[in-house]
Order: sequence, then C-alpha cells, then structure tokens
Amino acid sequence: MSAVISSPTEHVSIDTLIARELAPRVTAIDLEGEYPEAFLRALGGLGGLGAVVPPAYGGSGKGLVDTIATMSKVGEVCLSTAFTHWCHTACARYIATSDNEQAKAALLPALASGALLGGTGLSNTLKSSCEIERFLLSAKRVDGGYEINGTLPWVSNLGTDHVFVTGCPVENDGRLVFVVVHCNQDGFRLINGAEFTALEGTRTFACQFRGVRINDDRVLAHPEQSGAYLPRIQPGMILAQMGMGIGLVRDCISLVEAVDRTHRHVNCFETDQADELREALHAAEAETFRLAALLDAGPEAAALPKLITEVMRVRLAGGELSLRAANAAMLHQGARGYLRKATAQRRLREAYFVAIVTPALKHLRREIARREALGL
Repeated sequence: MSAVISSPTEHVSIDTLIARELAPRVTAIDLEGEYPEAFLRALGGLGGLGAVVPPAYGGSGKGLVDTIATMSKVGEVCLSTAFTHWCHTACARYIATSDNEQAKAALLPALASGALLGGTGLSNTLKSSCEIERFLLSAKRVDGGYEINGTLPWVSNLGTDHVFVTGCPVENDGRLVFVVVHCNQDGFRLINGAEFTALEGTRTFACQFRGVRINDDRVLAHPEQSGAYLPRIQPGMILAQMGMGIGLVRDCISLVEAVDRTHRHVNCFETDQADELREALHAAEAETFRLAALLDAGPEAAALPKLITEVMRVRLAGGELSLRAANAAMLHQGARGYLRKATAQRRLREAYFVAIVTPALKHLRREIARREALGL
C-alpha cells in the first residue's frame, strides 16, 4: 500500500515535504506496512534522490555528503523511509560508479528523478566475499550476457517496475559479476514471505532467479573488472548507512530532552544523558562527512583499503550509538514510550535494524579486526 501525495511539491523544500507528507504517515508505514512510494517519487522530484548521479545523467552530482544529509533528515522522522532512500541511492551509485555507459544513460536519469525506483541486493555478495556465508546466486556466461539462478532471501525497496543491483560468482571462473536486475524480467519472481519486527513498509522480498538472462548492457562489472569495482562501491555503500543512524540518534536525543522537561529529577539517574549522546553524535557526524568528502573526491585505488577500514570504524560507532540512544530514549520516556504507537518503542526497534543490516555490527567488528591484523 502507498499513500498519495496530497499537494503539489514543485516549490516546497525537502524539509517541508518531510513534515507535510511523511510525518503523518509514519505510524501507517511502521504498523501497517505502508510503502512510502509517493513520498520517494516526490523526493526525487525535489532532487533528494539524485546527489550520487552526475549532472550529465540528470543528477546534481553533490555526492555522498548531500545524500547522507538528506537521508538523515528523513531518518529523523522515519527509519523505514530512510532505509528505502539508502537502497535507492546505493543502487544509483553502483550504476554511476560502473564503466557501463549504456546502463548509465538508460537508468540514471530516471533513478535521479524518482521516475524509476531501485534497490540493492549485495548483502549476500558482501558476506560471502568475506566467508561469512555461501553465495546464493550463480551466473553462467552465455552469448551476449549471463544467466543467473538461485534465490536471495531479502532485498528491499522493490516492486514489479523497480530495478536492483546484485553480484555473484560466475561458473568455471569464481570471480564476481555485478548486474542490474529488472523485477519484471522473465524467470524472475518476487516472493513475499516474511514479517518483520520493524521496517515492514520497505517492500522487502525474497528474489527468485530461474534462468534469468542479464544482457551485457546491464552488466556493471564483468569478472575481470569486479576486483576493482567492489572496492570502489563498498565504502560509499557502507558509509551512506550513517544517514539512517544519524537521523535516528537526533530524534532519540529529542525524545530524551522532551520528557526531561518534566522528569529531569528522576531521569538524571539514567546512565545516558542528552548532552553525552549529543557529543557522541557530533563526533560521528564529523567523521562521517569527512569520509564522505574524501569519497566524493574520487580517491585513488591505492587509498581505498585504508579508507574502507576507516569507514567500517565509523559505521560501527554509528550502530553502537544508535542502540545506546534508542535505549536511552526508551528508558527516559518510561511507560509513555512503551505504548504501541509511541515513538520511543519504534525507535528502539529501528535501532536494532541499524545494528543488524549488512554489514551488521558483528560483521564490522570481524572485518575491522581482520584488516587491522593485515595492517590495513
């Protein structure tokens, strides 16, 4: 289910769009699984989806700095919608970062405007690449493209008219191929089989591939290119998730401050206070936007290994802070935060998502330890 934008958005700001069209729908998105499609398309119309897309392809070219800033504004109100924003902009950035000019020209203008919506199906790719789980898809080289088989359990921000990016090993090669999938392709099927504690409004499906053909004009990186392509997209993919955490933490601090106006005399005994959370948030924001600026500048390949480690560290700090801030908001709010439609309990459920979405906190800790042992 999707809400309908109730008024023209051509001349309003993104802040106004969020307040007018997203904020009133948050409970429906959270508890009824309403998908914020109309909001996302309107956001695209205001330039809120196109920062990672170069101007030559219809975007603003403002990069990750602007993308994270917009995502954090959305996340202050609704993490489900911030997550769909991340899925979409990650998809656009994967395509923009590739060397496939046909895919860029065909897809990026529509992704930048919100006319076409996209998702990211790289969770299994990333976890399998570092031996956390096995690859669930396989590709076979055929004339003019690849044939893909297998099933991915959960991919978000999808619909029959959407696209997403995934990657998997090629038979008799072992290296990865990265491709754009159209959800209305022959042999492809969306399967709706899971109900989640939170983020039900994110259009999350299992994706079944039965002999799905991907032509070369939708291949973002062939096996001989994928070794360089994955390090180019990985740090931006991970860092952009900080937009979700930053927005959530900001709102949790507001929840703490709101109830402390009347309950400071008892809440002063809670472990985490607003000032302490704000200090940690400011440090996370500063590091996030520093790294985003570096990525936007297009670092040399030799700088990427160290940069990826730095990105993982701040993403880990952001996930831990999300849990800490949401727990504080819940405890400061007390019984009023425990009501079914209360913001505090929703924020706590959402914070756990920030902690477990790929790369999960345990994944990040494992990879940081491995990379530090290698001197990266």
